Amino acid sequence: MSLTTILFIALAAIFALGFVFFKYFYSNNKRSASLYFLSTLSFISIFTLLLLLINPKVVDEQFEIVKPRLDVLVDNSISIAHLKQVEIVSSFYNKIIRDKEISEKFELRSFSFGESLNLIIKDSLRFQEHQTNINKALLEVNKTTNQSNSAIVLITDGNQTVGEDYSYFKAEANTSVYPIIVGDTTSSPDLFISNLNVNKYTFLNNEFPVELIINYSGENSMTTTLTVTSEEKVLKSKIIQFNKGESSKVISLNMNAKSIGTHIYKVSLEPISEDKNFNNNIQNFAVEVIDERTSILIVSSVLHPDLGMLKRSIESNPQRKVKISSIEDLDKSQLSEYELVILYQPNNLFKQFFEEIEEKKINNLLITGIQTDWGFLNSLDIFISKAFSNQNQDYQSIYNNSYSQFQFDDIDFNSFPPLEDKFGRLNFKNRNYQTLLFKAIDGIEIQEPLLFTFLSDNQKHGILLGENIWKWRTQSLVKSGDFKAFDTFFGKFVQYLSSTSNKKRLDIEVASSYKQNEDIQFSALYFDKNFQFDAGGELNLKLINNSGEILESAMVLRGNEYVFNASQLPPGAYSLYLNELQSGLSLEKSFTIIEYNVEEQFTSADINRLKKLAHDNLGVAYTTDHYETWKHQLLKEKRFVSVQKSRINIVSLINWKILLTILILSLGIEWFTRKYIGLI
Repeated sequence: MSLTTILFIALAAIFALGFVFFKYFYSNNKRSASLYFLSTLSFISIFTLLLLLINPKVVDEQFEIVKPRLDVLVDNSISIAHLKQVEIVSSFYNKIIRDKEISEKFELRSFSFGESLNLIIKDSLRFQEHQTNINKALLEVNKTTNQSNSAIVLITDGNQTVGEDYSYFKAEANTSVYPIIVGDTTSSPDLFISNLNVNKYTFLNNEFPVELIINYSGENSMTTTLTVTSEEKVLKSKIIQFNKGESSKVISLNMNAKSIGTHIYKVSLEPISEDKNFNNNIQNFAVEVIDERTSILIVSSVLHPDLGMLKRSIESNPQRKVKISSIEDLDKSQLSEYELVILYQPNNLFKQFFEEIEEKKINNLLITGIQTDWGFLNSLDIFISKAFSNQNQDYQSIYNNSYSQFQFDDIDFNSFPPLEDKFGRLNFKNRNYQTLLFKAIDGIEIQEPLLFTFLSDNQKHGILLGENIWKWRTQSLVKSGDFKAFDTFFGKFVQYLSSTSNKKRLDIEVASSYKQNEDIQFSALYFDKNFQFDAGGELNLKLINNSGEILESAMVLRGNEYVFNASQLPPGAYSLYLNELQSGLSLEKSFTIIEYNVEEQFTSADINRLKKLAHDNLGVAYTTDHYETWKHQLLKEKRFVSVQKSRINIVSLINWKILLTILILSLGIEWFTRKYIGLI
């Protein structure tokens, strides 16, 4: 407590005594017991009030010694075990935590890391993490380092499998990073597949490309054989040569999709004699072959060149088959066999046909023209009507780049010949449609669609308002020398209209294949009868692998989906059964987990990156057999010194609540006493 505060307290006491003296004793010769009692209460009240105003404080100063921090990060991934370095890493770590000189100088914290960072507790170092993210571990430790001088010891082989490049990591100012290099620091000749690119899906009877990046780290020329097999059958074989100085080759293969389903392929390289790691000579991949075969029916009451053009353009994809039928000869009983029906320039003969496709919810494309009976169409309860006249009108096309149902390129639509239709203003039931092409008259765009799509009760509809589209395909041939541009556009349009995507109350997102140890998470949706998401569902998931082993679990609600993490499943083919217990809804799917362990692809430590990391962060890289050298360097570093810190706490001498209570009590007692003896 300061001298000034003591002086104020003394003055407060003197003032209180003076006030009481002049009030009760000055010029008063009758001094009774009640007078002394009242004067004492007045003194207490005045002195307490003054203490509340002065609020005297006491300063409490504490001292502590803060050691520099030493964070020990240990690589807990499978690659340490694969390189046979478990005992060496464990021994080095135990030397650090048991070293008295280090523990006396530093505040020690110990972490293990794989894909994430964890505190090391008893027996937590098992070297079984399936991924390594060194950069993430360094960043998380760096965030918790709030001291000016600290050090990070990174015990690792430097082989990172996920995350950003750790060699560009920059620690906080005055924080040193000391990598302890685990494993072989000398590079030996190695032949390996560094990358494999392939689409997970392809169509039946199509060829699908496979791209491989093959690396070689040797000095001499060599020759190897690349083989692609499936179900023990050799499908492709290729001889690959590396000349002296060559380190990488990109190999492209075309494979044939001959049967529907998920197929597992194995790519292998014949190992060289000096190879130490055979695991990185093999990679597996899976491709799901989908049957895209589509049956399409074109129905017309007129003869027109558009009909033949539509058939040829659609059948340019061999997976699609088109049948042309007149409305008079149509067998309506076979409508369910078609994924898409094209109604070309309908008239009143189509009345029953419209009712059939609406009842069976068949996707359709309506094409109108100058022979279309718009009076008949207007009498139907369909999406569109037209206030038409007998005058014909040419309509040019304008590309709409905002169409979102599927992607298609502008093939210079505005240069195509105009389509012809009856002149008149269009009327729509609503505006829930999407336009692919707008109309233009004499080059001036009008706010009406020429080609558009809409969805009604999971039934897809397309409408093209004009005939002579055969001229567009011919224009494509004149411009580019083939029909490819137009056929690609129209093929995408037909594929969208013919695909079915019925909304389900229960559904789960599952890919056809996954790689072992990747982050596999299934997400499911469950809707009530009004197709509103139901968060109260009871979703039970059952997985059965090809050995008959069963894993059963409830899916967990997270936000607006139900999730299940399947990252730890072993390789194999799985059948998935999902049931919602309350409603009885269920579904079945299948997937495959391909055998692949990225942590076993390495033969030596990544010494160059670890040295760069040390150089950029005030440290030096050491190997595991130089513990004493590293320790000597660490202990002699002058930056790592303990710091004495003081902590000053300023607290009130007397709690204000106590003083206020005393003030209220003294004033209250004084008032009642005065009332009792008749002074009030």
